[in-house]
Amino acid sequence: MFLSNVGLGRLVVLGFRQVGSSFRMFGDLFEEDYSSVSNYQYGKEKKLKTKALEPPAPREFTNLSGIRNQGGTCYLNSLLQTLHFTPEFREALFSLGPEELGSFEDKDKPDAKVRIIPLQLQRLFAQLLLLDQDAASTEDLTDSFGWTSNEEMRQHDVQELNRILFSALETSLVGTSGHDLINRLYHGTVVNQVVCKECKNVSEKQEDFLDLTVAVKNVSGLEDALWTMYIEEEVFDCDNLYHCGTCDRLVKATKSAKLRKLPPFLTVSLLRFNFDFVKRERYKETSCYTFPVRINLKPFCEQSDSDDLEYVYDLFSVIIHKGGCYGGHYHVYIKDVDHLGNWQFQEEKSKPDVTLKDLQNEEEIDDDPLIILKAILLQEENNVIPVDQLGQKLLKKIGTSWNKKYRKQCGPLRKFLQLHSQIFLLSSDESTVSLLKNGSLQAESDFQRNDQHIFKTLTSESPGLNDRPSCSHWFDINDSKVQPIKEKDIERQFQGKESAYMLFYRKSQLQRPPEARANPRYGIPCHLLNEMDAANIELQTKRAEWDSTNSNLELRLHLGPHYHFFNGALHPVVSQAESVWDLTFDKRKTLGDLRQSIFQLLEFWEGDMVLSVAKFVPAGLHVYQMLDGDDLTLCELEIADGEDLFVWNGVEVGGIPIPTGSDCEPLLLHVLHLATSSEGGRCPRLVESPHVFPSNAEVGAVLTALAVPVGVLFISATDPAGEEDWVAIPEEDLKKTFREQGLRNQSSVLVQDSSDDNSSLLTQGKWFTGMNEISWLQVQNLCELESEEKQVKVSATVNTVVFDIRIKAIKELKLMKELAENSCLRPIDRNGKLLRPVPDSYTVKEAELKMGSSLGLCPGKAPTSSQLFLFFTVGSDVQPGTEMEIIVEETVSVRDCLKLMLEKSGLLGDTWHLRKMDWCYEAGEPLCEEDATLRELMICSGDTLLLIEGKLPPPGFLKVSVWWYQPGGPTGHWKSHPDQMHGTPSPGGVWRAASTQGAPGDLHGEVSLLYLGDLEISEDATVAELKSQVRLLPVAHGSGGPASSSHDLVLLLGACRPLPSLPQSLDRGRPAPRQAFTSQPAAAQGIQTGKENRDLLRAPSERRKFGHHKQ
Repeated sequence: MFLSNVGLGRLVVLGFRQVGSSFRMFGDLFEEDYSSVSNYQYGKEKKLKTKALEPPAPREFTNLSGIRNQGGTCYLNSLLQTLHFTPEFREALFSLGPEELGSFEDKDKPDAKVRIIPLQLQRLFAQLLLLDQDAASTEDLTDSFGWTSNEEMRQHDVQELNRILFSALETSLVGTSGHDLINRLYHGTVVNQVVCKECKNVSEKQEDFLDLTVAVKNVSGLEDALWTMYIEEEVFDCDNLYHCGTCDRLVKATKSAKLRKLPPFLTVSLLRFNFDFVKRERYKETSCYTFPVRINLKPFCEQSDSDDLEYVYDLFSVIIHKGGCYGGHYHVYIKDVDHLGNWQFQEEKSKPDVTLKDLQNEEEIDDDPLIILKAILLQEENNVIPVDQLGQKLLKKIGTSWNKKYRKQCGPLRKFLQLHSQIFLLSSDESTVSLLKNGSLQAESDFQRNDQHIFKTLTSESPGLNDRPSCSHWFDINDSKVQPIKEKDIERQFQGKESAYMLFYRKSQLQRPPEARANPRYGIPCHLLNEMDAANIELQTKRAEWDSTNSNLELRLHLGPHYHFFNGALHPVVSQAESVWDLTFDKRKTLGDLRQSIFQLLEFWEGDMVLSVAKFVPAGLHVYQMLDGDDLTLCELEIADGEDLFVWNGVEVGGIPIPTGSDCEPLLLHVLHLATSSEGGRCPRLVESPHVFPSNAEVGAVLTALAVPVGVLFISATDPAGEEDWVAIPEEDLKKTFREQGLRNQSSVLVQDSSDDNSSLLTQGKWFTGMNEISWLQVQNLCELESEEKQVKVSATVNTVVFDIRIKAIKELKLMKELAENSCLRPIDRNGKLLRPVPDSYTVKEAELKMGSSLGLCPGKAPTSSQLFLFFTVGSDVQPGTEMEIIVEETVSVRDCLKLMLEKSGLLGDTWHLRKMDWCYEAGEPLCEEDATLRELMICSGDTLLLIEGKLPPPGFLKVSVWWYQPGGPTGHWKSHPDQMHGTPSPGGVWRAASTQGAPGDLHGEVSLLYLGDLEISEDATVAELKSQVRLLPVAHGSGGPASSSHDLVLLLGACRPLPSLPQSLDRGRPAPRQAFTSQPAAAQGIQTGKENRDLLRAPSERRKFGHHKQ
């Protein structure tokens, strides 16, 4: 089988621009309607390109550049990388100079002929070779195709693109020395011959090809497919005779095909996608299809005296498709012929008797930060070390700081230690870290394991390396990501949903010049070399400017002499403005540099200067940790932008010693107690007064502060009904600290003096109506608009309308008034997830908002009373934060809702259905009634629907999966057990169940389950009819099966339970009429409508035991 590049039925126009006669190229490339061509002007219909503030990142360790995906251009990226790593194609394109192709500068000049597509390909290849960026952009290239943003978001077939791109290039290069570029490198011929068996006359027809299209279905591999195409002969005889022109009659004949001319580069397209005429749907062939790394094509060619080496081809590119026939993703495995990249691979290496001392002296230590930190801590006394010193020792051990090597993927050092609390234990003020005992044992076992993973670089200069085919340099290029792979990894693409789709071979006799080896500048014309050199200098300048701009920290210096300590915290003596100095400082400089700069600013300072991290709390300014390590940079010390630093002598302020650390962080509590009358007695009126206490103080300090010798303390708590109650603190718990008792800033405490009347304070544990019920809600700005404050507290009561809260938040955040018409409030749960919007007309009580909770001010209007706000996601594996959102009318049908969700998620096809996520966060029952409205199905705002692939059976029908069950033991006895269906598949679709309790039989250890297929049957059908349908299913592997069985069948549902339950008469040993359980409809036997993949097991009905039932 072969395809010609002629008559593809697609629009191909000239690939050059001529002012006044511009064409749109590839705009309708994959559209079926190509009867008209739109007038496309170069530069129009471009999507708006937002210039990124941050310059592109430099190349990673492979030293190869990927290509950014524009939304749906992975197929284009894979083909372009293949062409780029075909040196002969790349260099032939580079050989065409501006005198033949024109230049970009002339594209707008009248009567100037500029061949845009080859020019853009030249520039792209030069960028991939020389520009120091991790991924190149194809936007200019696709603009030259005439693609709009809509075209770039759609995925197409890479085989079709290959043929049309080649055809367009041929057209574009007409009139240049490269007019035969495609023909010279990729063109081959096939000859079809018909030989008359009577007169031996040979009739020939020659056809051209740019790629060979080979079958995949019912073929084991490439060589098998080529054998069928070019070795086997088709015989014309009997009723299928051939009319011979020489004999002038119908005769017997043979027809065959042979490869006559082979190109230097052979492209093979695999027919993975087929059409099932029975099911009337497309499908992807995922069976195993092998292809060799080196292939000899001489058996498939015409006989010739040429050397065998002329027919030997080496694989150098494999384009891979992952997904199904309605969508997926492309990436490519490519062989680096010129060794342009840095080929590294991760290799398992056995290292017996590895000790901690050996690991410390090892030059190539493991790249796992967890192991390195544990190794450092194991060397410390008692496995304890200050966190600052841990960072310094890490720097000495690996030669680079934590922030440079690990911060990007692991976050700050302290956060990393907190996330691994099962191994590391941070002190309360987070200044020191220790290794837990179980972590210590685990660390030692990690270091003593035999199979350590190390990185080993195989350089192209190693003697004899390139003589071995096993050391070919292969890379997996997946859009922007480039990873080294081994040649044996290609075998993983023989079969499955992720499998090879296009193969590219090159003649093994093609030799590369020595000067091209590891030389990316080889063959590039001077004007492009100069352009890339200038672009690299510009990139370096931009990165330096970016680093300089983004390396500055804004620090707020709080000067100790301008503060005084009272009421548990620091407060300015005069004003905040006079006490705080703003300082801009480079975070790449050290703490010592910062201290020296502050000394120079504060000429009046005398004595020691200590810098400490401070934070504002409701009580005032509190000092936390002291900064230490003058040789550490601010980045290594994890000083954040906008950090508050307290400048003092490290001991006291105004003669008062200052408590520091998170342990003694001041808490601002709201203390409620009965007011005191003018006569000194108690009034039946509660008053609230703020009090500040250290976090590590005892709770009983509240009584001391109020001069209450004996009393009871109550703290606010929420009961299961969601109402606020007061819970008394037991007397023995008054010795606990505020933190141990769970009290935080803004917590409320109710004090009851022993002399107070209980009834005046509490009624059944709840405050009486005289209490002040006003509280607050916290509103965060999530409108992507900058404001001075990120969040504000808005006072509210249970009767406050949500609209008033939203408007007040907009005013206090100082946001645009336009948001009043196009914004909404959404509750934020404890995991940070945004919940459904709250209608403006609701009160706080109606919206079920708890006082003190957080709301997000988000763009977009809240749904009306007739609308539903729904979350939805694709598939049943729901990952937090991946849900999409949609607002629909509650009267919309399930079918229309499904269409809207498919459109929003960019999915195609009609083989989808909806399921509602149940309370276990799993896929629940499907929404079978497609014409029913969401309101009728009781779908509520905030519900999550799942888009599941697969069609539901028609109404009134069931879809069941049928398995053939054969016991492996001699007794025929078995026991019903839920785990019977759990097993592992053996070759041929037979499942072998593990020998567990409840497996069939007591003497044998395995059960054979053979999958027979799916049945669609009416829910009104009887079990007897179901058995009849089951008997008609084909059985593979010569296992006989129920159709040939002389026994009756027993149908079992799910985990091997009989269908149906046996009649009561059988319990008493009396046989029951078969009609008792064979004439009932399937639905009455427990098989439900709309259930998919309900497994039915069928087995010979020998004498068996079902629990205590007998048959």
